[in-house]
Amino acid sequence: MRIDDTDRKILAALQEDASRSLDEIAKAVSSSKTPVWNRIRKMRDAGIIGRQTVELDAEALGFEACFFVLIRTSEHEAEWQAKFLQALKDRPEVQEAHRLAGDIDYILKVRVKNARAYDAFYQALISEVRVHNVTALLSMQEIKSTSALPL
Repeated sequence: MRIDDTDRKILAALQEDASRSLDEIAKAVSSSKTPVWNRIRKMRDAGIIGRQTVELDAEALGFEACFFVLIRTSEHEAEWQAKFLQALKDRPEVQEAHRLAGDIDYILKVRVKNARAYDAFYQALISEVRVHNVTALLSMQEIKSTSALPL
């Protein structure tokens, strides 16, 4: 699907606040409701717009610790990797997981209530899958966090 300037404006408005009414979005992009709805539907059908969720305040809910976990492994077999990936998917503490090029094999963003909760997460993970080296970095301050794309 080709994206034009109006589509980009719609996407930017949705990224800013997807709870806005269709009327508000149409007004923000200088269009009317029906064409905006049709564009949104087409972008959903094309997979450009995914599921919609609500953003929660982690600290307000007691999840005060954010760790970035660097993992090195000496295991690279398909069976190990499938088990490792499933272990990550099964743990709600893991907000993000990336496989990397370079010295570090994986990086995880793990959100927990405190250091004790991180240790419980860590112990559970290493009891399930073998890893060569794990380094946990505690985020002292979140400076910027967004999932918005620079449209």
